[in-house]
Amino acid sequence: MNDGKYIYAIIEATEPQEFASPGIGGRGDKVYTMHQNGLAAVVSSSPVVKYPVRRDNMMAHQHVLEEVMKKFTLLPVRYCTIAEDDEKIKEKVLQARAEEFKDLLEKMKGKVELGVRAFWTNTERIFAELVSENEEIAELKKKIAEEKSEQKVYAGKIKIGGLVQRALEEKKKKEAQALLDFLQILAEDLRENHILGDRNILNASFLVTKEKEEEFDQKINQIQQEFGERTRLDYFGPIPPYNFVEVVVTW
Repeated sequence: MNDGKYIYAIIEATEPQEFASPGIGGRGDKVYTMHQNGLAAVVSSSPVVKYPVRRDNMMAHQHVLEEVMKKFTLLPVRYCTIAEDDEKIKEKVLQARAEEFKDLLEKMKGKVELGVRAFWTNTERIFAELVSENEEIAELKKKIAEEKSEQKVYAGKIKIGGLVQRALEEKKKKEAQALLDFLQILAEDLRENHILGDRNILNASFLVTKEKEEEFDQKINQIQQEFGERTRLDYFGPIPPYNFVEVVVTW
């Protein structure tokens, strides 16, 4: 089987570039650029195969992007995009979509993605807060504690469970929005991502200019100090702007 070209990203460059990170697939393929119309595709040789979504493959893809973004504004290309030959990249990607890519690169210039996740550290403490904040839940708990009928106790606990779940979701939304309001004034754009479990209250990505990155860092530190041990922040980046632009190529 002849090799194709695995595409990692689109950048704006006229001079040939090579990168130290090895290409995906574990063969140590060189990562370099292919050029057309002032644009370049960052590529490496690769069999035309479907790479499994495994940690080693994903990390190889990511390491290339992280190296490229140190020097260039980039548009990440969807994982496992492989062209059968060089001409397809030049004609169907760099030439046919040149105007689109140049506009996107201009929008992404000087910006990075920063990720923030927030977690409650102690769910028992949060449930205690819910009871103190919600009169209906507090009164129902008191009534159940005095109830003699097992059937009524059971029904009451079911009702409390529903009230607690609704109150928990409202509390999450309120605290997540307060965080977003505090941080989004420093961001050009933001994306709220899916949250998992009762403890996770926020999973968001922010598109931030490099000039405001340090100020954003300081805001995160300030918030964590104010939260103390009640809420933990996981903060990561800068990373390529996966959540704000992804090049999808169909052959």
